[in-house]
Amino acid sequence: MVPGRVIDAYPDEPAEQQVVAVLDGARTAIKAGFAVLVPAGTSHNIINTGGAPLKLYTIYSPPNHRDGVVHRTRAEAEADTEKFDGKTTE
Repeated sequence: MVPGRVIDAYPDEPAEQQVVAVLDGARTAIKAGFAVLVPAGTSHNIINTGGAPLKLYTIYSPPNHRDGVVHRTRAEAEADTEKFDGKTTE
């Protein structure tokens, strides 16, 4: 940009993350701000088809994992053999 040149202010459009939710074989595209409800017993998967990491928040009811446990990978989750101990933070 040459000295003295001004570019008018404009909002950048956020890059769209490409994510697919698969519930009992039905594929649905989801995007930022979406929530996916997975009923008990439903075969499910979330697939990040985009080029950036995805943050995924999982809420279980009733609780199914020990309080404070974070599995950063699927391998960590599958290797964890300890079960929910019935204690919650609140």
